[in-house]
Amino acid sequence: MSSVTVEHIVKKYGTKKEQVIALDNISLRVEKGELFGVIGPDGAGKTSLFRILTTLLLADSGAATIDGFDVVKQYKEIRHRIGYMPGKFSLYQDLTVEENLRFFATIFNTSIEENYELIKEIYVQIAPFKTRRAGKLSGGMKQKLALCCALIHRPSVLFLDEPTTGVDAVSRKEFWEMLKNLTQQGISILVSTPYMDEAQLCDRVALMQTGHILSIDTPDGIIKKFTKKMWAIRTDIMFKLLNDLLTYPNTEKCYAFGEFHHLVLKKEEEGSKGVLHYLKQLSNKNIEIKMVQPNIEDCFIELMSK
Repeated sequence: MSSVTVEHIVKKYGTKKEQVIALDNISLRVEKGELFGVIGPDGAGKTSLFRILTTLLLADSGAATIDGFDVVKQYKEIRHRIGYMPGKFSLYQDLTVEENLRFFATIFNTSIEENYELIKEIYVQIAPFKTRRAGKLSGGMKQKLALCCALIHRPSVLFLDEPTTGVDAVSRKEFWEMLKNLTQQGISILVSTPYMDEAQLCDRVALMQTGHILSIDTPDGIIKKFTKKMWAIRTDIMFKLLNDLLTYPNTEKCYAFGEFHHLVLKKEEEGSKGVLHYLKQLSNKNIEIKMVQPNIEDCFIELMSK
């Protein structure tokens, strides 16, 4: 049995005259012990989906279950089985690290000692600050404390809504390593993020945009579906280069991507020679062009255009 099932969920906000569809016929499944990523920009519907699955919001239609329990009819059972870490830091700022942890353990009729092995790897990193108030912690430390509080009752499913937003690169890396270790203990994890590079760290991902799921697959599976050649190009003046590539008759798609612009051609047989000839005619200097492997972000942009 799947840990999480979502079937044809629809959620709308606003009035009939000014209605926004946050979730439009969303369906997905998450297996036990799976690290499942919901990837998409702000406004994609990620938080609405998580709030429905954590019994904090009612869908307009559709159905969802957690460990076989219905999110509407059996919400009390679900609240004891899940851990939820919202996007905004929501612990008690005036309580210390240890006081926050003991408070959340008490709510679930457990103790830090009873489930210490589950949070040990994370807690040892914040233990030196256990007497510090939560509001005085750094972003990375707040993140680790919130994760400990979400895990203290040993949930079977963990929901993390954009947990690494605003966190430094080192803390982000450490955080994802912790998540991998948790799945080895049989915990199913749903994590939402706007960072495309984090998609590669998940077992499977759902790419979302404006309330729709564009694709569900393993990260490698999504990349394999991108069958066209991808070119990376740069010159001395990148702004001019982008404008010139957008006017090139054989350009299918072109956009800025780090130090390069990524380019997909309509007629691939023309290759780089036609592009180079065109750019030199327009006085572009020091042109560097190479074929590259597309990544998740390239695939997301391709799916959006469809």
